Amino acid sequence: MFSKFQKATDKAMVFLQNKALSTVYIPKQKLHMAMNTTSPKVQLLFDLCKNSFTPLGLPSASPQPIHKLCSLLDTFGPADVGLKEESPDDDRGHGFFGLNRVARWAQPITYLDIYECDSFTMCVFCFPTSSVIPLHDHPGMTVFSKVLYGSMHVKAYDWVEPVCIKESREPGYPQVRLARLAVDKVSTAPCGTSVLYPKTGGNLHCFTAVTPCAVLDVLAPPYREDIGRKCTYYIDYPYSTFGNGTEISNGKEEDYAWLAEIETPDDLYMREGVYVGPAIQV
Repeated sequence: MFSKFQKATDKAMVFLQNKALSTVYIPKQKLHMAMNTTSPKVQLLFDLCKNSFTPLGLPSASPQPIHKLCSLLDTFGPADVGLKEESPDDDRGHGFFGLNRVARWAQPITYLDIYECDSFTMCVFCFPTSSVIPLHDHPGMTVFSKVLYGSMHVKAYDWVEPVCIKESREPGYPQVRLARLAVDKVSTAPCGTSVLYPKTGGNLHCFTAVTPCAVLDVLAPPYREDIGRKCTYYIDYPYSTFGNGTEISNGKEEDYAWLAEIETPDDLYMREGVYVGPAIQV
């Protein structure tokens, strides 16, 4: 899965060219790993995913596998995947919106690959304060997300059906598609597992770290560009920007936005770390 974010990271490689590429360096003050853990939860998660998912996702519409996965993920803490909770004091006073674009580049999001196959991906994202994974989609995928520590702001949309697309007559504005706001909240550990589905639950989402935080993700099936599961990034515009002439059948204008596809953002700065939690027996 890390390769899906690599295009953005490649644009920031000027910051890393003088470092050895064969070994990924993760500053101890930014990411602490707990090396000695014997928790079996990650093995239980792997076994449950293996028995629940196929390369096409969930084999049936039965809610039982989803309930089982959520119940297990709800019990996870940072130590279960080899992490130790970061102190908010490491924030250095930047605050939620205190970092400018250059400062954000200097504090990468760390991606930890636990396991990946044709049917599912298990991974962890470790965020410094104010870092962002921009608005992006999960085509045909079901995604489970569990905040392991810290606080994360999540903003998510689902496409409006039937499809509503507008071609802008103004120069400089792209084609836009109407989406409805599904989630706009801060999740703080300990909290329940969130689930997004191919067409509901906030399939297009953006993560912003309110404090240092980590998120355990299970994606089923994984991204795979050659069969149409490509990670696409978007920018959202208020409904009023293009809303004239489009009727809203349910809710208020504030519940809707127009989304435009964009290139992979230049300031998505991510690097791959080393998973040091309990080993999985495949």
